[in-house]
Amino acid sequence: MYKIVEVQHLSEKNWLMKVEAPFITHSCQPGQFLIVKTGELGERIPLTICDYDRETGLVTIVFQTVGASTTKMSELKVGDSFTDVVGPLGKPSEFVNEDLEELKKKHYLFVCGGVGIAPVYPQVKWLSEHGVKADVIMAARSKDLIFYEEQMRSVADNVYITTDDGSYGMKGVGTDMVKHLVNEEGKHYDQCVAIGPVIMMKFTSLCTKELGIPTIVSMNPVMIDGTGMCGACRIVVDGQVKFACVDGPEFDGHKVDYDLAMKRARLYKNEETRAMLKLQEGDTHHGGCGHCSSEK
Repeated sequence: MYKIVEVQHLSEKNWLMKVEAPFITHSCQPGQFLIVKTGELGERIPLTICDYDRETGLVTIVFQTVGASTTKMSELKVGDSFTDVVGPLGKPSEFVNEDLEELKKKHYLFVCGGVGIAPVYPQVKWLSEHGVKADVIMAARSKDLIFYEEQMRSVADNVYITTDDGSYGMKGVGTDMVKHLVNEEGKHYDQCVAIGPVIMMKFTSLCTKELGIPTIVSMNPVMIDGTGMCGACRIVVDGQVKFACVDGPEFDGHKVDYDLAMKRARLYKNEETRAMLKLQEGDTHHGGCGHCSSEK
């Protein structure tokens, strides 16, 4: 069992938890993820590592309540435990293994949307600790969905915020800020990293391709075992089949087939809806009321 020592309700549907998992913090690197499970029959949920502390053995995760399993997770309190926590999984961010002196010559731009803010933080933190410049664009629908701003400002050279409704920062989406920084402020970036909803990563990649900025995206499709055996997390990159759990989760953003990735994600919508209904309806679900045909 993996004890939860801190719970924060960040915004609307976003939650942060710190979990005792020393074997993960001992070896994890920016860009990697873990899989958590609540209950023996619970769903295995992949979550990118938001932060880690090797001394305390605590790993930080951030998740969004989008279905039955994550809704159950949001009900956990300090002192409760996850049944399983597996990790670190996936490959670390490419820059971790780059020559440090060459890396210091680069200027990074991170574009994060929604819950994608969480996995960007450890990457920017690592770069900051190694003397590498990084700017961050944090994008959300509205001000109340922005979280981790203070932490991000403590490690990034510059933080820019955009909201769809203009309630905070620049009114618009992340790509509007990318174009503004490059075309109007004359900023030069050697590498872009985009993390967030697939549709957001798609349009960010289209934007950076037009601007000539190499781009990395972090793909987080449905996963089951996290070892590449089940094949659920397959995506297509540059015409080749890849598995996000073992080949990624980071890939060349200009070569990912985003439309196929979104199409595959929609295949599970019916199952997700049924699971959420079962959670909401409790004993009255599928015959529990005593009046459904299944009980006659």
